[in-house]
Amino acid sequence: MLHIFCAPARYIQGRQATRVLAEEMRKLGLSPPALIIASASPRKLLESVWIETFKAVDFAFDVLPFSGECSLEEIARGKQKATQMGARCVVGVGGGKALDTARAVASELALPVVCCPTTAASDAPCSALSIVYTEAGVFEKCLFYKRNPDLVLVDSSVIIRAPVRYLIAGMGDALATWFEADTAQRAHKPNAMGGASTIAAAALSALCYRTLLNDGRAAVAAAHAGAITPAFERIVEANTLLSGLGFESGGLAVAHSVHNGLTAAPETHAYLHGEKVAFGTLVQLVLEGRDSAQVEEVMQFCHAVGLPITLQALGIAALTRDTARAIATRATAIGETAHNEPFVVTVDAVMDALYAADAWGQAFQSAQ
Repeated sequence: MLHIFCAPARYIQGRQATRVLAEEMRKLGLSPPALIIASASPRKLLESVWIETFKAVDFAFDVLPFSGECSLEEIARGKQKATQMGARCVVGVGGGKALDTARAVASELALPVVCCPTTAASDAPCSALSIVYTEAGVFEKCLFYKRNPDLVLVDSSVIIRAPVRYLIAGMGDALATWFEADTAQRAHKPNAMGGASTIAAAALSALCYRTLLNDGRAAVAAAHAGAITPAFERIVEANTLLSGLGFESGGLAVAHSVHNGLTAAPETHAYLHGEKVAFGTLVQLVLEGRDSAQVEEVMQFCHAVGLPITLQALGIAALTRDTARAIATRATAIGETAHNEPFVVTVDAVMDALYAADAWGQAFQSAQ
């Protein structure tokens, strides 16, 4: 198995980064017109900047309002709009689902794509895949692409204006990075490109985890104050770049499969991707029989920054056997990354780990 590492062609992060978006697109050889797929709030905040700065470099664009769900229907709508206007590149602006939609539209039309996240809520922006849901918000499938985005541009001045919950959720998504990559590598399982991991991916995954532990609490405090600090910038980078490179080139395991399983429980639909991944990480650690000190370290981190460590914190007040089985069945479906563990993962084992992780989380919370 060949060792494969992937990454976006260029990553830019900092204050007022949106002002150089069109200029950077020109530098990379992208051609107008651009279709910008944008959520409502980012559009309201940034459209005047787009008009000014895109005009300055003679880069025409049109905007398609994002409906809120990365579904096959929304992807088809974006593809139709891009075809009608003769788009030569696609720009996604918004949260993870808006960016997933933009990548899917660009891939189907073989166009360059730019990702401009407006929250640091997930590691989606840098990746060469999209997570597709039904219109009702239930996980449906993953779409994999031939290449990563041509540009990922992260405007810290925009990220700081997002609800702090999104930054915290991004840390939940990033929390799984090192544990899943470490598991997949030890099991000699392929990464998202079907290749073996690299030492670069392993190092980035470990750095991601250390950055969360070192800067997580300070970044949350800064975000509550509306202040862009070095700790805040490092956590934005960890959530977006380090986690993105680490999960895709390192590999996934049970944590993200449990997230997918949790979408089968309607009670969890109001919760963010990273919030469910954080609990999925605890389930993975329990399932793997990791050292209790390591589990406690992860729980302490989650508790300190506000990530869920119980099912009740994800809307499931009492986990019935039927719901647990539905979650575990979805998490262990054929093709799920739960099977990247170095042992056979069964429905019953995941069910037991769900109950055990929840009980451990409840006990930890009671002791605080």
